[in-house]
Amino acid sequence: MNKNGPIIVIEDDADDQALLAEIFLKLGYRNKVSYFSDGNEALGYINDTEEQPFLILSDINMPKINGFELRNKIFTDEKLHTKCIPYLFFTTSATKKAVIDAYAMSVQGFFIKPPTMQGLENTIRTIVEYWKQCIAPGEFD
Repeated sequence: MNKNGPIIVIEDDADDQALLAEIFLKLGYRNKVSYFSDGNEALGYINDTEEQPFLILSDINMPKINGFELRNKIFTDEKLHTKCIPYLFFTTSATKKAVIDAYAMSVQGFFIKPPTMQGLENTIRTIVEYWKQCIAPGEFD
C-alpha cells in the first residue's frame, strides 16, 4: 500500500464530488485525489496507471457499472488484487444485504455519507488516518 499514492474517488454525483474535493483540500492531505464518474473510467485508470493508489472510495449506485461489479472486477483480477488497494464503499444508504454482500467481497469498509459537512469531514479524516496507520504486506518488500 502506497500511503502517499492517489486516493481514487468513484462518485457519479457532481455535487458530492465537489463537497469531497472541498473536504480533501481543507484536510490538507498530500495525496492526489482522482475523481471518476463511473466504475469503468476508474478501472481503466487503475489498470493503466504506474502509480500505486492509496485507497478507493466507491459509491455503489452508479451508471454503467455499479460499485459491487467494480469491486468484483478488481478482486478477481490477479494483477489488481495483488496491488492491495483498500476498497471502501462510501454511499448514501445501506441495507443489511448490501453490507453483507460487500464484506463477502472483502471490501475493507462500508460507510454511509453523513448529511452534514462536519460529519463528512470527520468521516473522511477517520478513513484516511486509519489507512495511513495500517500496515500492509507490501511494506515488507
